[in-house]
Amino acid sequence: MEPVAARGAEPPGIEFADRSRMVEGVRAYGLIVAMWLRSTLAYRASFVMTTVGNFLMTGFDFVAIMLMFSHVDALGGFTLAEIALLYGVAATAFGLCDLLLGSVDRLGQRVRDGTFDTLLVRPVPVLAQVAADRFALRRLGRLTQALLVLGYALVTLDIAWTPLKVVMLPVMVLSGAAIFGAVFVVGGAFQFFTQDASEVQNAFTYGGTTLLQYPPSVFARELVRGVTFVVPLAFVSWLPALYVLGRDYPLDLPEWVAFLSPVVAGCCGVLAGLAWRVGLRSYRSTGS
Repeated sequence: MEPVAARGAEPPGIEFADRSRMVEGVRAYGLIVAMWLRSTLAYRASFVMTTVGNFLMTGFDFVAIMLMFSHVDALGGFTLAEIALLYGVAATAFGLCDLLLGSVDRLGQRVRDGTFDTLLVRPVPVLAQVAADRFALRRLGRLTQALLVLGYALVTLDIAWTPLKVVMLPVMVLSGAAIFGAVFVVGGAFQFFTQDASEVQNAFTYGGTTLLQYPPSVFARELVRGVTFVVPLAFVSWLPALYVLGRDYPLDLPEWVAFLSPVVAGCCGVLAGLAWRVGLRSYRSTGS
């Protein structure tokens, strides 16, 4: 009988190794996060103040929108409650991603000062270490503020709820967080080559969040095309949220594109993983 190894048993072995490494990475991420949580909660007064400060700072974004509506009845044809839904979905998705992966934007600093080398000698996936590094629980302030705005929108809007729309709400938040996470990882991989590109990354993460908080009707069609077909941030909130609201899609897109957020998130995750591997393999220590 032909040996198992000779019949091509290697791919399952490789798949098992990849799965095992993923489990190891999640476990390492949890351990590092737990360590930083203990450190943070050792100074509870400081934690409370920084979290409240984070909540108030992000809250000014929606206050600015409310001030606009003190002078107008609609913005780009959208009411305050409708914009609150766009804002709440985008900000909640980003807040969740920022809480879990926000530390990735510090990668350039680690590359420049040479401390990234210490992560390479540990028997733990590097991305898990980078993502969990200095885990900032104070970012719960941003996430809480976003959830409050989302709750306000859901209570205020008169939406004809269907089972599909009910399912769409958590799906687009989780898919949006995954899309933002992919952008964070690609931006981190880019910093292996530039070593100082965190602001470029922030333009697509923090800047993208601000963009999605407003309806697509207020932006030029070229910009809407860019965030739909190039950097697919439109699948975070615009397209699925417009389906929930029963509004027309930008660019005359068909209705079914609103359901593509999980697919887009999966594709972005694969591309982000490939970009991370390329960036990590190109790393030649500080000064390169």
